[in-house]
Amino acid sequence: MKNYRNLIYSITIGTCTILGFQSCSKDWLKPEPKSFYTPEVALSNPEGLYAALTAAERNMRHEFFGDAAPIVTEMVQSDIAVEGTTDKAGPQMDMDISLLPDAQLNHTDFTKVGWYWFEAYKGIKYANTVIARVDFATFKDDAEKNAILGAAYFQRAYRYYKLVHQFGDVPFLDWEITEPKYDFNSYDRWSILKRLKKDLEFAYEWIPENVMRGKTSKAAAGVLLMKIAMELEDFDLAIKVGNEITAKHPLMKSRFTVNQSLPNTNLMFDLHSVEAKLDMTNTEGLMYVVSYPEAEGSARIETMRNAVPFWNNGNIKTPDGQTGTNVNVAAGETDPTMNLNKTYGRGIGRLRPTWYSSNSLWRSDKEAEDMRGIHNKQSWRKMEDLRYNDPALKTKGSQWYGKNFIKNPSMSPEDTIRLWFSWPHYKVFVPDPLQATWTGGETPWYIYRSAEVYLLLAECYYWKSQPAMAATALNEVRTRAGAKPITAGEVNIGEILDERARELYYEEARHTELVRIAYTYAKTKKPCEIFGGRVYSLENFSGPGGVNSNIKQNGVNFWYDRVVSKSNFYNKGVKHKWAEYKISVHHVLWPVPAAAINANVKGVINQNIGYPGAERNEKPQIVPDEGTVLGPKT
Repeated sequence: MKNYRNLIYSITIGTCTILGFQSCSKDWLKPEPKSFYTPEVALSNPEGLYAALTAAERNMRHEFFGDAAPIVTEMVQSDIAVEGTTDKAGPQMDMDISLLPDAQLNHTDFTKVGWYWFEAYKGIKYANTVIARVDFATFKDDAEKNAILGAAYFQRAYRYYKLVHQFGDVPFLDWEITEPKYDFNSYDRWSILKRLKKDLEFAYEWIPENVMRGKTSKAAAGVLLMKIAMELEDFDLAIKVGNEITAKHPLMKSRFTVNQSLPNTNLMFDLHSVEAKLDMTNTEGLMYVVSYPEAEGSARIETMRNAVPFWNNGNIKTPDGQTGTNVNVAAGETDPTMNLNKTYGRGIGRLRPTWYSSNSLWRSDKEAEDMRGIHNKQSWRKMEDLRYNDPALKTKGSQWYGKNFIKNPSMSPEDTIRLWFSWPHYKVFVPDPLQATWTGGETPWYIYRSAEVYLLLAECYYWKSQPAMAATALNEVRTRAGAKPITAGEVNIGEILDERARELYYEEARHTELVRIAYTYAKTKKPCEIFGGRVYSLENFSGPGGVNSNIKQNGVNFWYDRVVSKSNFYNKGVKHKWAEYKISVHHVLWPVPAAAINANVKGVINQNIGYPGAERNEKPQIVPDEGTVLGPKT
């Protein structure tokens, strides 16, 4: 581990953390040598190159782990959830006033929009170090070399895939940078996607099928290749790759972990348990990020802190006005479910589901037997399932001790938003035995699963106007979960997005996927049947911009239409004492952090339409078909 730390130190020592919030000085670029692990030595063999890639793979984990994990920002900028932190000003609720280039964009109490920008370019830096040095290393054969190069291509593409859907046209870095650089320019997102497709075709050919948990797999490269091919309208390639992946990685349709003997569990509990993500017989998991108990560098995922209601904030009262809950258990209590902390997790309600994702998504006819939804009491939890457990109630002999929660009809909007909602217990419950307060412990986490591949296949067939094939792909996922199959006549983009919401909660980057679909609608001009045949355009994708750009008009982009049609919060007049929930059409893309633009004194990084600074934009450059932007030209 010491040698590994020296390696990471040495490969980053000459690289300014560009496009972010740090700067470099010449003195910093001339450190005293700490070891003999210089880049020329450490990156001269497969072991050194793989160690460099490990830094990129490790950093993928940070998106999902920790308090206010960045994935929460992706979810609240979509149709399935909103920010639930109602005790302060700052969290992303009124996007018109809080989502601005010079706002605090990378903070637990605000948003992680800026985190995605900063961390993406860190990951790109690690990948480019390997890409630039792979030709100078020694390998046993071309297959070994190409596997490493393919994994580096994937790591770079993984970041750029999100960047071009979160920020649009962005600087394209494709080579190692060894000195400060202040002349970056924005590149056309479509030309970036074309380069990523080419890189991923190479990666999909050469990366091994079977890898350790946390490493880049062939199937992972295939999933990302599918998404990019779909946006470039190469649906046939995406279908070909998807069918190859599902043939080798079938869904898990039978219970397969030690949890199958536990009461009140089901196949979905198996699939999303820590044990399932460690089980090498799990054919469905295609790529993971990892964190193992007591392992050096491990982290706690804190899904329960983020996604479970704030039942312990003191405002859950019994009908006679007494404090109803406590993280501690009453003396002599023998019923383990009275320990709310260890049964459900001690949440603070950061991630507040919309009515769509927690209720209307689960139809009483189609999803009545669905193991993923609210009709299955093993999987979902409602506040009414919890019981008053405050030890003082027992001491006083209160009739309410041990009784199920009853909602106070006069509960404040702040409390209704933050501490009274349903949630997918089976998905976010992660035991936390090393902590007194259970907020979500150490575990691997899915990045890609075969279930998503089927949903991507369904979407491909939708774009190709083959609804029967789309229904078949959707039903692979639906019937495994116990839902009734749908027919070809029921297939539309709404059904596909509904199924993604049911299957991939707290897994998919929901904002990114909605924006991907929005771009595809705008590029193909396919009429959108769920909005009356509406046709979208690339020309005004983010709205008109300029003064008074907070436009709330249907028909500008699919992302906006989808979010406002499904969310019962945004633009519905929902407010509390700190903010009102608002979004505008230009929020389809996020603001490029002002610090990144301002530090780039010799180039032009464009700001997105609708945000201050966009009036200084220049035409984005094009990634060349051959050669590189920053490295060799041929």
